[in-house]
Amino acid sequence: MHRRIIAPGALAAATLLLAIPASAASHSPGAPGIGDPYYPDYGNGGYDVSHYDLRLTYQPATDELAGTATISARTTQDLSRFNLDFLLDVGEVRVNGVKAAFTTARQHELVVTPKTPLAKGTPITVVVRYSGVPSTKSAYGFTTWHRTPDGAVAADEPEAAWWWFPSNDHPGDKATYDVSVAVPDGTQAISNGTLQSVTSKLGWTRYNWRENKPQATYLATLALGKFDITTGTSEDGVPVINAYSRDLGDNDGAARASVERTGEIVDWLSGFFGPYPFSSAGGYVPNTTTGYALETQSRVYYSPRQFGGGSNTSVVVHELAHQWYGDSVSLKGWKDIWINEGFARYAQWLWSEHEGEGTAQELADHVYASHPADDPFWTVAPGDPGPDHQFDIAVYDRGALAVQALRDEIGDKAFFALLKGWPQRHAYGNASVADFQRYAEQVSGKPLAALFDTWLFQPSKPAAPAARAVSPAKTQAAPAQPRSWKRIQATNDVHSR
Repeated sequence: MHRRIIAPGALAAATLLLAIPASAASHSPGAPGIGDPYYPDYGNGGYDVSHYDLRLTYQPATDELAGTATISARTTQDLSRFNLDFLLDVGEVRVNGVKAAFTTARQHELVVTPKTPLAKGTPITVVVRYSGVPSTKSAYGFTTWHRTPDGAVAADEPEAAWWWFPSNDHPGDKATYDVSVAVPDGTQAISNGTLQSVTSKLGWTRYNWRENKPQATYLATLALGKFDITTGTSEDGVPVINAYSRDLGDNDGAARASVERTGEIVDWLSGFFGPYPFSSAGGYVPNTTTGYALETQSRVYYSPRQFGGGSNTSVVVHELAHQWYGDSVSLKGWKDIWINEGFARYAQWLWSEHEGEGTAQELADHVYASHPADDPFWTVAPGDPGPDHQFDIAVYDRGALAVQALRDEIGDKAFFALLKGWPQRHAYGNASVADFQRYAEQVSGKPLAALFDTWLFQPSKPAAPAARAVSPAKTQAAPAQPRSWKRIQATNDVHSR
């Protein structure tokens, strides 16, 4: 035992220290990032969110947004302070009913210091009151808040939440949502899940939406404007809610001809992936100038440009496939993007076969033959593409080639069991490429490390094509282009900012 002699002059300070709980010394700040190597500053450490309750008011004429976010969470360490990802102006923060100190840091961090440190495992309720004009805010040189002629839209990847609600912005921390938005009469508010109620008072209408299954923050969406809303139910009983801006012009007919097939496509995809995982399905097409679509959970965002060349069910298939591969089962880290995009692209290949416009094998043959060995296409590794190539075409097309190669290797019986079993194994959770490989080996009974390495990680064209049936005679000329190819190519920018 080591005894320490305290000098008389230090006695008062020592007495003060004794008044502080011994455990307080172990409390430390939560990390300003969740630890994703692609985006080190995204998300936060020290807590896990279970629910977001967002009560908002929006004025479309001025783009003013005011809100109160109530965040239910639990600490994962002894916590002295923690961060939220957010850009708007904060007026007050409370933690468990008590006012907390707060400041901002870096480009998108709200730093909260509770009055009393929080022990690990403590349930916490964080209330943030805020306001601002989202269209005036940017971080890292961009914005994900898109103004429209009659309102605005929040939809982007890998980030979108900062512009409209404070959050732990990483797919690794999923939560349920209640989103309540008041807008002037005549304007509508659309979000994820199901519409719980609509009330009107003194010139304002409030829309209350609920997503009752865990949802990644980038999959939360908000659309504010004047829409034509259609509702229905798929043949298998899935409620469908679609919305179209009233000023889509020449793209209106093609958008409706595509998106109104949502119920049919959801039921068709269920045959491959298992029961639809959410309480509703649908999409919306606002009058934006963006060029991408996004699998916002249960309510897909489509740019009007997706339908500039006519109807395009292929993009609808792609985004709805994500409801299983990407939304219900979300990536553990952004490097696992292949599980999202490779399988969503492969769903388009299966749809092509369903429509009689080219089989999955024919599409694989065409993609493989279209890229010579020295094409940079082969230098992108879909299994870990890096943040600069996260949405490169190779993640989609080479990613789908990897899926076809897996099918060729394990056979259709195991392959289709795998397609359906994976979303059930990890429903409403997170998983990695390594998790998928282990599951594929379990289902097929085959070692697959070499196949995954060849198709997902090696920066070169594999020696053998994914097509198992290409004869020597056929290798002299490129396979015929499947009829669906141009429609599939039209979706190549679905996630390009």
